[in-house]
Amino acid sequence: MGKGRVLTHSGEMGSGKELTQKPILLQGHERSITQIKYNREGDLLFTVAKDPIVNVWYSVNGERLGTYMGHTGAVWCVDADWDTKHVLTGSADNSCRLWDCETGKQLALLKTNSAVRTCGFDFGGNIIMFSTDKQMGYQCFVSFFDLRDPSQIGFWGTEISRDWAQSVSLFLLPQSGEVLVNVKEHSRQINDIQLSRDMTMFVTASKDNTAKLFDSTTLEHQKTFRTERPVNSAALSPNYDHVREPHPAFLLKPQEASKF
Repeated sequence: MGKGRVLTHSGEMGSGKELTQKPILLQGHERSITQIKYNREGDLLFTVAKDPIVNVWYSVNGERLGTYMGHTGAVWCVDADWDTKHVLTGSADNSCRLWDCETGKQLALLKTNSAVRTCGFDFGGNIIMFSTDKQMGYQCFVSFFDLRDPSQIGFWGTEISRDWAQSVSLFLLPQSGEVLVNVKEHSRQINDIQLSRDMTMFVTASKDNTAKLFDSTTLEHQKTFRTERPVNSAALSPNYDHVREPHPAFLLKPQEASKF
């Protein structure tokens, strides 16, 4: 298996909606990377992979700031809270872990019955959520945990659909769940979707070797970022105007036999 790599990009407009890229290459994982995430200020970039390592980097120059060690399996997801005090990770080792961002100390370990596929903080940083895979006879669950009261944890027994589609849908919630808009701009599976900090735009990552920028309200396709390999994840820097100066970070999936 090839090593994972992350490219952070500054974009320049070419013809139409295509962009030329000026990448900074980050290499800190031995396996394919699974997700990347900026903190709110945009000065830090967190990366996780199919190895047990969680890395944090300075986004301005690609210098590695540190690692969070403790997982024993592939790490599928990562998130940082609003003020970058805490980091949350979910892993195939059947755990979700809470870390002190500055010191790297593990603050909490939440054990699950199957792999943790997604995780995140609420806006206040007080409530965490994570979802688990349907695996070994266990159904998918979305779990919520209030960090202010460790005795409170809620499980929603709602099965999560993992239909790896090529289109993006906008739903009317919570009234009826009616699909308002559906667009298909990718030619292969979409691996990741992440919002901009102000939630006006979002970026998608796809196996078709592209990441694409969309308007969150209309789902209008704004820009395309092309790479030479399938894209596992993409995130938008909070420090740039994504209309005038797009600055996404790409997570590229290496081919099985490739080396970097």
